[in-house]
Amino acid sequence: MGSATRTAIVTGGSRGIGRAVAARLAAAGQNVAVVYASNAKEADATVGEIEAAGARGIALQADVADEQQVADAFDTVERLLGPVDVLVNAAGVMALQPVRELDLTQLDRLVRTNVRGTFVTAKEAARRIRPGGAIIAFSTSVTRLHLPAYGAYAATKGAVEALVPILAKEMGERDVTVNAVAPGPTATELFFEGKSQQVIDRIAGLSALNRLGTPEDIAQVVAFLAGPGRWINGQVVFANGGAA
Repeated sequence: MGSATRTAIVTGGSRGIGRAVAARLAAAGQNVAVVYASNAKEADATVGEIEAAGARGIALQADVADEQQVADAFDTVERLLGPVDVLVNAAGVMALQPVRELDLTQLDRLVRTNVRGTFVTAKEAARRIRPGGAIIAFSTSVTRLHLPAYGAYAATKGAVEALVPILAKEMGERDVTVNAVAPGPTATELFFEGKSQQVIDRIAGLSALNRLGTPEDIAQVVAFLAGPGRWINGQVVFANGGAA
């Protein structure tokens, strides 16, 4: 098992896009800490993929919206893997309801994870990340596709998009880039949940390439922003196969 020269933290790294990102960063030579909410078995499986790629990996349970838990996670990563160079905040939750039917307890849940969680992790990264590093948040292409029932989810991601260019300017003097990736419909458990095949096919047809994205498609974009893509800064990168 080799020793990478850079260390990344990937929240939401136990499944879906986060898991693909962790594996891709490991393949690019970065040690990766997987932060997960509840699924230890899947997080350990992600660590197995990281190690199979020749990097070092650890799994840590933390609530991304809890400031102390996030600080403790950073402490552990620094102790076991070294100073942090990259934060990828892929942790997120989704609830689909028309605005007129919106369950406000679900809205509170979305805001806590998607907005507060982004701020808490970004705040800790802004204090600790090494020069030459990168902070990568997650938005969604639904902020432009305007699909019915996605109002609450898209609104929380709109907050992420507002934060990114401001934090990029704040981090410029530290030589740390800040961007967001906005996936289109992507073949993950989160996407498939509660959808009929007819609905899935219709949404896949939104892409100019006439298919759903894969977690690996998104991971490639994240790896570029986390590595060589240093002149891209303060941007929201829409990775959606030309969906419109």
